[in-house]
Amino acid sequence: MSKPRFLQAHWKNLLMLNYEVDPEILKPYLPAATVLDLWQGKSLVSVVGFMFLDTKVLGIKWPWHISFEEVNLRFYVKHFDGKQWKRGAVFISEIVPKSLIVLIANNLYKEHYRALPMRHSVIPDGGNHTKFLYEWRLKGVWNKLGATVSDHFENIAPGSPEEFIFEHYWGYNSLSLTKTMEYQVEHVSWQIAKVKDHILTADITSLYGEDFAPFLNKAPYSAFFANGSGISVRMGRKIVFDPAPPISL
Repeated sequence: MSKPRFLQAHWKNLLMLNYEVDPEILKPYLPAATVLDLWQGKSLVSVVGFMFLDTKVLGIKWPWHISFEEVNLRFYVKHFDGKQWKRGAVFISEIVPKSLIVLIANNLYKEHYRALPMRHSVIPDGGNHTKFLYEWRLKGVWNKLGATVSDHFENIAPGSPEEFIFEHYWGYNSLSLTKTMEYQVEHVSWQIAKVKDHILTADITSLYGEDFAPFLNKAPYSAFFANGSGISVRMGRKIVFDPAPPISL
């Protein structure tokens, strides 16, 4: 039986810059009972900017917390539940402009949110393109994540790199060395558009730590954009992982 819905919203205009990293730097963030999910042998992280719209928590629209920006850094994992592999994401950092969201998400889901001033822009660029820009202010400086995106959208092709990045319907967070929080994210398959002229101008070390700087200060491995849709996040459950195999009698 599915868990009750905790969060309902629309995620729109998702820009993802994807970077290949050394898998060793992800091991401290890897929740128990999960393994890295690799794309063609590559360990990828994504810097993601998008809009949270029409947000409801437990069915309630909280004043001044209905529409806002988010920028996060995530990587990809798998969990075997005894019957099937579930493909999911782990969030290293999530930036929003609302302190209440930080309080709720960090306490209930053990996420890694922080509140910073944020802004965004959507500007038609002519030639059937649109410029999307997400910004957040850190240490008095506006950091930027943006791209010019085609106005033509198409379905995600099965087996494509876009499917690997976007088609993750589970979230995992570490609770301890042997316990993991698992929650389900529901949405229709999104449509995607081609990306050009992407930028990430950010204080990577201050945001994510020195280990990520050599990788995220380079050009991304790929850049994708999805239109988004309505989403639901189910209440989470705890997974207890016993690293010792059972003793055979």
